[in-house]
Amino acid sequence: MIEDYYNLDELTDEQIRLLRLADKLGRENFAPRSFEHDENASFPTENYNDLRDHGFLKLCVPKEFGGLGADFWTYSMVSAEIGKHCGATALTFNMHSQAMLWSSLMPDMKTLSADEQTHFKQLREKQFRRVVEDGAIFSQPISEGGTNWTSRPIQTNCRKVDGGYVINGFKKFASLAGNCDYYCILCTEHFEGQEPSHDDTMMFSVHKDAPGLEIVGEWNPLGMRGTVSRDLILKDLFVSDEEMMMPPKVFIKTLSYWPHIYASLSPSYMGVAQGAYDFTVQYLKGELPDQKPIDRRVYPTKRAAVARMYIMLMQTRTLWYQVMKEAKAFPSKAEVLRLYAAAYTTMENANAITALAIRTCGGQSMLKTLPLERMYRDSRCGSLMLPYTAEIMEDYLSVLTLYEASEIDNIAADTVSARSSIYRPLEA
Repeated sequence: MIEDYYNLDELTDEQIRLLRLADKLGRENFAPRSFEHDENASFPTENYNDLRDHGFLKLCVPKEFGGLGADFWTYSMVSAEIGKHCGATALTFNMHSQAMLWSSLMPDMKTLSADEQTHFKQLREKQFRRVVEDGAIFSQPISEGGTNWTSRPIQTNCRKVDGGYVINGFKKFASLAGNCDYYCILCTEHFEGQEPSHDDTMMFSVHKDAPGLEIVGEWNPLGMRGTVSRDLILKDLFVSDEEMMMPPKVFIKTLSYWPHIYASLSPSYMGVAQGAYDFTVQYLKGELPDQKPIDRRVYPTKRAAVARMYIMLMQTRTLWYQVMKEAKAFPSKAEVLRLYAAAYTTMENANAITALAIRTCGGQSMLKTLPLERMYRDSRCGSLMLPYTAEIMEDYLSVLTLYEASEIDNIAADTVSARSSIYRPLEA
């Protein structure tokens, strides 16, 4: 029940409606299907039909374009409710929603010129129509395997030709591979006689059936198996000028100035942690459907373990909630430090909470007929996801707690650090 961890007086009627609806869909539809999708590493198509039918695909599309106009805070809470019941659905929903958030939140940023703002707003209308009118699903593959896009320019490249661009490259862990309508492809524009630069990062909308796009590789991971994050090869793929999702040279102007956008993965794991706690309470009280009604609360060791779970869950949720609620462009340094701490805490504590849940519930919790072992595997994946991996968050926090932002680029280091996405104040 959302009132167990949200103060409903702080929420609007619409937010409460969306959270209750997401929880209902998750409990009645997503959770029962999650076993099959985890076992087969198959995409939860039926869940996306539900999300489309109930308006969630247009959650983050502005109201002026027919969407629900949700802000980052609302998206985060909704995604966490989905994550309670199916982590893979929440994580892939993030890929779609983040594409919409980029286009809804960033065009008015004061780092953009008036011409860039106008061009950005023109480009986004086409993508919004696809979601609102056609029910299109967007994916957002960025990782390339073996290269860190936060420390060096994206290796997938594009070159300008008449009427558009030609893209060549490779994408690793392309969630929704073969199950979305459009891929948001980040690439670096190449110029003769110039070294590739972060300044020339481009983003295009590529249709799933575009000539030159190929899905390759097997998908048999530890966790988040329903994301179907196979690899993409882009070979001499033509994309028109109209398929730009941001004007040239705009992406780098948003990268470090809207840092909360890169924590949009965390709601999935906040949801998994909440789901593991909820399951543990139901299990110990003997309230699980299709299970013998055995009261396991008589054991003091189990009661103490659930108390520890609750303490860790509330510590995590309180920090996470504050950070999601205060998300904005050009945050203060204090707000960014909380963001990095929340991203790290959510990812790491989700796995710690699920591990404690398995230990507390005992041997049956290891069975694939119950959801805990899946939640444990799913939760372990969070700390690995760029750009806010646990290691990068430790690095960013270690830098920002000891240096001023204006000093970051001159810090002596033995290795190239992934700091292109680290916070910079506007005046730095």
